[in-house]
Amino acid sequence: MTLSSSKTRLASLRTELERRNPAEPEFHQASREVLESLAPLFAARPEYAQPGLIERLCEPERQIIFRVPWQDDGGTVHVNRGFRVEFNSALGPYKGGLRFHPSVNLGVVKFLGFEQIFKNALTGLGIGGGKGGSDFDPRGRSDSEVMRFCQSFMMELHRHIGEHTDVPAGDIGVGGREIGYLFGQYRRITNRWEAGVLTGKAEAWGGSAMRPQATGYGSVLFAGEMLSRRGEELAGQSAVVSGSGNVAVHTIEKLMRSGAHALTCSDSEGYVVDEKGIDLELLRQIKEVERARVSEYAERRGASARYVPGGRVWDVPCDVAFPSATQNELDRQDALTLVRNGVKAVSEGANMPTTPEAVGILQEAGVAFGPGKAANAGGVAVSALEMRQNAARDSWTPERVEDELAQIMRDIHRVTYETAERYGAPGDYVTGANIAGFERVADAMLAQGLI
Repeated sequence: MTLSSSKTRLASLRTELERRNPAEPEFHQASREVLESLAPLFAARPEYAQPGLIERLCEPERQIIFRVPWQDDGGTVHVNRGFRVEFNSALGPYKGGLRFHPSVNLGVVKFLGFEQIFKNALTGLGIGGGKGGSDFDPRGRSDSEVMRFCQSFMMELHRHIGEHTDVPAGDIGVGGREIGYLFGQYRRITNRWEAGVLTGKAEAWGGSAMRPQATGYGSVLFAGEMLSRRGEELAGQSAVVSGSGNVAVHTIEKLMRSGAHALTCSDSEGYVVDEKGIDLELLRQIKEVERARVSEYAERRGASARYVPGGRVWDVPCDVAFPSATQNELDRQDALTLVRNGVKAVSEGANMPTTPEAVGILQEAGVAFGPGKAANAGGVAVSALEMRQNAARDSWTPERVEDELAQIMRDIHRVTYETAERYGAPGDYVTGANIAGFERVADAMLAQGLI
């Protein structure tokens, strides 16, 4: 198959995929990015282009939608919608987080699950791809209301998960509190202690050291590897971080430990820039203890910090940028601003936070761009290490987990970099990650027959 015919076939497949999955723009975007990367692979390796393989990979093995009725503290009954998309299990049990946020719908969950297939494959840890969640918003809800919602959610979800079947974790809106309520209800329903059924648990009852830190730390480690390829290091670099949740906080923490200067954090209402560098303890007090807005940070920090309501965090000049909040938060204009201000590398801590137009601008300008399926794979990698510890009823030290994480991120960087070179796209981590992940999943699918 020639490169031209490969592109024609993939374009046709993309059109059919969008026809079969209407009104799912996030899923269209995620699948388009992967399909557009595969033409050189299909031209060089025709066995991957055989009819039915890529079509199967783009169709979830199972899509589960269910209602979640629950009662608030005032006695009012609410009905939310729950989702679990079990996308591909060729490499192992489905693995991927649960997101509780009003924006969650089937298309969002499918995009996240599709990305998860390749991300999980890149870790080399034997896990398939899936994702789930609900349009429930935990913000402003009491602990009792969140508990009742989680218990109702698990009443249906428990039928579909298990340590050898599907292993959910947390995501936006699902932290340690929610995982605890979900796990408790699972135990209550099943009458068994099955620690490996959920990851992101507290260390005291089956969780792994370093799991909260893993996604943010991994994103910084990947950025460090990209800079190292260019003869630079993170120490002394200025960094802009978006978001103020778990990923952003631990991205800032790892940057500080690496000798870099993290200047910003943000939420949906605006951003803070702190010329002295973000005060991590103050940020944690405001976001994790008080659950307040980042504007509080500027008010308490003093003269070095200012709050910009409704602003774009990407307006702050920096050497390295870490989009760590949500999908499509960094657009074309933001990319132009970053390039104009001399950014050297962008490492995605969130899932698909950079629009396709912005990715193209960054790559054309020679910016090292780490796509989420490679750069933020540290979270699911340590989740898989948590599963390994659960299977052995073992508990590893933080030092051991961090060493394992660092090696996994080095391996992911190496395989994406080398794959991009092998297929004529040196330095293109998007192409490298997509092809490398696809090869691992496709090889397993081909070996297992038409299923």
